[in-house]
Amino acid sequence: MSQPPPTTPPPPSPSKPIKKTFLTSLMAAATTTLRSPSPYKEDTYLPSSLTPTTQSSLQHLKTLLSSTTLTHSSLWGIPLSPSAADDRTDVLLLKFLRARDFNAQDSLSMLTKSLQWRDSFKADSILSEDIGFKELEGVVAYMSGCDREGHPVCYNAYGVFKEKGMYERVFGDDEKLERFLRWRVQVLERGISLLQFKPGGVNSIIQVTDLKDMPKRELRVASNQILALFQDNYPELVAKTIFINVPWYFSVLYSMFSPFLTQRTKSKFVIAREGCVVETLYKDALGRYIRPEYVPVQYGGLSRPGDLQAGPPKPASEFTVKGGEKVNLEIEGIEGGATITWDIVVGGWDLDYGAEYEPSAEDGYTVTIEKTRRISASEEPVHNSYTSREPGKMVLSIDNTGSRRRKVAAYRYFIRRPSI
Repeated sequence: MSQPPPTTPPPPSPSKPIKKTFLTSLMAAATTTLRSPSPYKEDTYLPSSLTPTTQSSLQHLKTLLSSTTLTHSSLWGIPLSPSAADDRTDVLLLKFLRARDFNAQDSLSMLTKSLQWRDSFKADSILSEDIGFKELEGVVAYMSGCDREGHPVCYNAYGVFKEKGMYERVFGDDEKLERFLRWRVQVLERGISLLQFKPGGVNSIIQVTDLKDMPKRELRVASNQILALFQDNYPELVAKTIFINVPWYFSVLYSMFSPFLTQRTKSKFVIAREGCVVETLYKDALGRYIRPEYVPVQYGGLSRPGDLQAGPPKPASEFTVKGGEKVNLEIEGIEGGATITWDIVVGGWDLDYGAEYEPSAEDGYTVTIEKTRRISASEEPVHNSYTSREPGKMVLSIDNTGSRRRKVAAYRYFIRRPSI
């Protein structure tokens, strides 16, 4: 059996108190909600995976619940009665236990206070509420698709509040701030409604937080309130938080905190600087994260607004373009009169791209569909279509010979055969 890592000594007291900001709050939330010294591995909640200590804590909590009168008999549609023959009850109770280091009494207190908060906040009816803020939908915080393991993904981007007019419309007074908090809780509750709460199932979400242009000082009050609400009332519901477009000072702050975080805590955070967003979100090689067809176009994916409403998207093929390399993607077997539609994206672009159609006939003429051009780093994926006049193949050219950097990429295509 491996020995537990040595206890890290507490950091020395600073000569000046650290000013509490949104970023320090994030780090503080991590250190207070994840104290386990073990490396992070998402709980499966399978009975066979529970240690004797965990099983004992769960049973203790159930015993306490049996003699406690709660304000609610269920939470998120899951019965809270310890006598309920429902696997979801155990999953839910284990989340509260994990959040309180498997202390049954503390977990019961957290659950009781959370149910009281839901009463006062009217959280149970929030999904049917028309809170407004339509201009924030799909921009500031929104659920979109899932990761490679089926976790629903919530995207957060607060850069729009850099514009003073937008900030005043949303946070101009206490009443507006309260309405925003309700709206943000509503987004989270939508994500929770997608969870299974069953052993071995999908029981948590992924958070992707875009720090680009985020006004730190102005959002301090709102951010701290959101963090407090989530920390106190939504235990162990986030499998991983991926920070993207991370500014240099965040990286410095994280490096300061990092030595004093447990491995489990650090494993729940992913830090991606600007320029590394696409390769971070795509990740895999069993590091997992998100497939390109589920990543929004503004983050280097192929998912455009409304795409996922029609059902699961067509999977994309992923590939890499090495530094100094030119890649030609050939789509063969296209009939005359067929229409081919394609999407392609390269993380960080800054390379040359073009598209041609080459007829199968030896005496055919190659047709330039998209003249080779330089694509900047900020451009979204290419989406185009072409109807062929004769059988042939489409050739998509990606020229990275002017760069030493390896880049991740993805493409997909649809062929509509000619009508008779």
